[in-house]
Amino acid sequence: MKRRNFFKIGGLAAIGTSILNPLDTLAHSAENQTTLFKNKKAKNIIFMVSDGMSQGTLNLANIYTERFYGKPNQWIQLYLDNKVSRGLMDMASASAIVTDSAAASSSWGGGQRVKNGSLNIGVNGEEIMPIWQKFKAKGKKVGCVTTVPITHATPAGFTVSVKSRNNQEKIAKEYLRIGFDVLLGGGQQYFDEDLRKDKVDLYEKFEEKGYHVATSKKDLYSLQKDQKVLGVFDIDGLPYAIDREQSEDLKAKIPTLAEMTEIAINQMKSNDKGFVMQVESGKVDWAAHANDIAGLIHEQLQFDEALKVAMKFAEQDGETLVIITTDHGNANPGLIYGKHSNDGFDSLLNYKATNETILNKIKNNHSAKDIKELIQNHIQLKISDDEAQSISQYYNNLDKGEDGLYNYRKLPFQLLSEIQKKHNSIGWISMDHSADYVEIAMYGPGSHLHKPFMKNTDLHYLMLEAAEVENNF
Repeated sequence: MKRRNFFKIGGLAAIGTSILNPLDTLAHSAENQTTLFKNKKAKNIIFMVSDGMSQGTLNLANIYTERFYGKPNQWIQLYLDNKVSRGLMDMASASAIVTDSAAASSSWGGGQRVKNGSLNIGVNGEEIMPIWQKFKAKGKKVGCVTTVPITHATPAGFTVSVKSRNNQEKIAKEYLRIGFDVLLGGGQQYFDEDLRKDKVDLYEKFEEKGYHVATSKKDLYSLQKDQKVLGVFDIDGLPYAIDREQSEDLKAKIPTLAEMTEIAINQMKSNDKGFVMQVESGKVDWAAHANDIAGLIHEQLQFDEALKVAMKFAEQDGETLVIITTDHGNANPGLIYGKHSNDGFDSLLNYKATNETILNKIKNNHSAKDIKELIQNHIQLKISDDEAQSISQYYNNLDKGEDGLYNYRKLPFQLLSEIQKKHNSIGWISMDHSADYVEIAMYGPGSHLHKPFMKNTDLHYLMLEAAEVENNF
């Protein structure tokens, strides 16, 4: 039988089966995916991380797209289409059941569990060679893309060995020394001579090594094909997606995660030995720390757009393993049962700014009326005089304000989220990481190695095996 006719008959048979039993077709589809890629090598790997994504975050983002756009989000659509394998992963670190992002990323990067706060430094102080360096040594191009500083914990866990994740100036220098091909994100304070403690101009140093240095979206789109690129687009993390969409200036200056992902792929895809890249929606985690529902959902949706870019390339390419996961839960948000939960959730469509933007606009001389108007204008939420007064008190006692990661101004994030909960029905368990077993999905060559339940360090060796790279470093 001719190959073309065989596939025609197979397609007709599948249609007939789906009419009789759609669930059987889904089961066979999963088997076909495994068969399709089982004997193929992963020339490329795209590792997608929605940092700090609790199960509730994925759930809420999907409810949002279904109610407001009439369709599932990309991650859930991959499940519905049975295009990916799916499982859970245990993300504990060497020092705690609840991991931080540095130890989580290092477990993938180095294949060992390390203590929270460290990057590929073993429990006895030994340096561990991270996986992106292993692939670079084999001739692959290597990149990292993120919405937080490019020197932050998740990209650093794939790339460097440093005692403390907080030493981001050193991490930036390590990137220069090692010579990765694509580095896109925020963190200008770690490259600009006027902002670095040592006053070294790392932009100039990267340019001397042949990098195209971009500090704006316009700069990014002017790079030459196959050129190494360092793109650093804000002083710290990039603006939240929902805030960027409300500003023409930010939209013109700051690329989206999807845009950066597409450029990174285009810069590396022509390499004969392939490429590996990590793509992170880092401010999912920051929004969760702040209990900021608008920030959280729209950062997850920004991740979804980048995932579409990665999947489109992988499906066309046929030699690319896509890994889709998160490093830990955070704050575990959820839609709370009640007779107003539908209307409460639907009120999120009116949110046009993050809580961070709103709270940063409040001054200590603002009256309760001013605060009520500000909140009403940004998220169409009418709060009471007493609620406005309770927010105002924080600005007269900033030294006694709320603590929390990424809350340097001690803004009343928790208070505002508790006020919003009465209206939007969104609850949170905390403002910090949780020990969730995390979602992990895979597509492409190597996905047949995926087990339903994995330990975080297993992923390091899965990537090496999928790419047929011996672990002899």
